[in-house]
Amino acid sequence: MSVRKLSIELPEVMIEAIEHRIDAGRYQSTSDVMRAAIDALLREEEAQDTQLDAVREQVRASLDDPRPNLSSAEMHKHIENLYAGHRG
Repeated sequence: MSVRKLSIELPEVMIEAIEHRIDAGRYQSTSDVMRAAIDALLREEEAQDTQLDAVREQVRASLDDPRPNLSSAEMHKHIENLYAGHRG
């Protein structure tokens, strides 16, 4: 992996957070903190993309479902019947 130098401006609170992590020995440099932060961001975005894809698939499957749509009254009755069946 090639490496390039990058200059960024951050709020003081973020700079202090970076320095705190370095002072605590969790990281050796600002670059290490920033790499870890970007790695975490990329993992989080990938997880969100995966979740969004799953939701889209569920919506697609629901829209493609050949079963007839139920009115809210029909759905309410169906739920009541399910509940009554579980109560005994």
